[in-house]
Amino acid sequence: MAGAIASRMSFSSLKRKQPKTFTVRIVTMDAEMEFSCEVLDHDVPTEEPVTFHFLAKFYPENAEEELVQEITQHLFFLQVKKQILDEKIYCPPEASVLLASYAVQAKYGDYDPNVHKRGFLAQEELLPKRVINLYQMTPEMWEERITAWYAEHRGRARDEAEMEYLKIAQDLEMYGVNYFAIRNKKGTELLLGVDALGLHIYDPDNRLTPKISFPWNEIRNISYSDKEFTIKPLDKKIDVFKFNSSKLRVNKLILQLCIGNHDLFMRRRKADSLEVQQMKAQAREEKARKQMERQRLAREKQMREEAERTRDELERRLMQLKEEATMANEALMRSEETADLLAEKAQITEEEAKLLAQKAAEAEQEMQRIKATAIRTEEEKRLMEQKVLEAEMLALKMAEESERRAKEADQLKQDLQEARESERRAKQKLLEISSKSSYTQSVNSSTTALPTDLPSFNLISESLSFDFKDTDMKRLSMEIEKEKVEYMEKSKHLQEQLNELKTEIEALKLKERETALDILHNENASRGNSKHNTIKKLTLQSTQSRVAFFEEL
Repeated sequence: MAGAIASRMSFSSLKRKQPKTFTVRIVTMDAEMEFSCEVLDHDVPTEEPVTFHFLAKFYPENAEEELVQEITQHLFFLQVKKQILDEKIYCPPEASVLLASYAVQAKYGDYDPNVHKRGFLAQEELLPKRVINLYQMTPEMWEERITAWYAEHRGRARDEAEMEYLKIAQDLEMYGVNYFAIRNKKGTELLLGVDALGLHIYDPDNRLTPKISFPWNEIRNISYSDKEFTIKPLDKKIDVFKFNSSKLRVNKLILQLCIGNHDLFMRRRKADSLEVQQMKAQAREEKARKQMERQRLAREKQMREEAERTRDELERRLMQLKEEATMANEALMRSEETADLLAEKAQITEEEAKLLAQKAAEAEQEMQRIKATAIRTEEEKRLMEQKVLEAEMLALKMAEESERRAKEADQLKQDLQEARESERRAKQKLLEISSKSSYTQSVNSSTTALPTDLPSFNLISESLSFDFKDTDMKRLSMEIEKEKVEYMEKSKHLQEQLNELKTEIEALKLKERETALDILHNENASRGNSKHNTIKKLTLQSTQSRVAFFEEL
């Protein structure tokens, strides 16, 4: 970018040494410097400290092509951002939200919901006050809409986000235009706008849409005498047109802006000088190097994230196996306890069966003894028969009980065998789980060590040569051209997004708070007029008719 470059360079206090002479201390991102300067032909305030604002004098037509160095781009981004927030450049509400999202991306990097929580933009100045006052929306609602677009910019570096900001801002109607109050021959109050494309005549109440435009390639000469300005068209057959400004100092400034912008306009349409070509080549190499570095870091980050995910998965699996092993161990212990109880119960049942068998034998002996005993009397015989009958019934009952106890003992022995078989299977499963756990731990230890091996990518990256060949530069040029085409394709999508946001917040707009510029912008948008096609239509008119129209205003 040619001309004096701007910055919002952390202006420090400027202490007066002697009348109109100051010691200026400037702190930039990369350096700190101090020098003395003398201010001429300016009304310097008497209070101290005095603050100087160093700004760009000439604006680029295409920021992406002309802002070669990253520091130049950053300083120019800060200037344009401040002008939009201070409402020196009109920006519609929906575009303001989109620009704010790119400004947040440039400052905070990629969106992370764990870091960028609700309220993290509370102290940031991101939207013009005019836009905030125009809608019935809380700061939280604005932050929500800005964050929604901020999250879509993931992966863009700071310089890329700033360039996207500038590419949108350069299409705003008031971008790069310096306005001056003038009068034509009839004394009509008008505004003269000077920018990178040419001279534009505005109605004082409408700074968005010019009434007449004169591109620099149609102007041959510009001069002034006292307060009268004279502009000579390239076609010598066409009469010159003149206007008057208010002050001689303003005339000098207008002339300087006209000469500088005209020179830059013509220079842009010629082949780049050797110095500019070298600067652009260095910038492309630096951009390619940074792109490769970002890709390398992205690969390393992806590898680390994958390693962490694998490690977490293995740890989860290990915990699951440990839980299964614990459950199997508990089941084994319960099986052992059950087997012990069944064995004890089987032993008791077997002893009871032996005791019953012994009692049955004793009852049989008693029966035989009673039968052998002869009772002569009928009563004794009857009693004896009754006792014999009871003894037989008791013996029969004892035999049945002995048989039942024997069957129960057999069943308990079978249950004991099944319990021991279950115990054997449980032990076998526990051995299998233990072997799996040891294998998983070995895999986990090897995987956990993976991130320490990741820096090997550094060796691969360091072995790459940054001595770009012609083929590399051609490829890079083709990629840049491809980016241009993609940007044009994205413009339609961008406009759709802006229209969608405009529709969302339209219901919350306070119509009575609309400014004159808001109304004019809405009228232009409804007619489909934009900055570039309006100027193009105006310049298609003949120079003679434009001069005549200017004089008739």
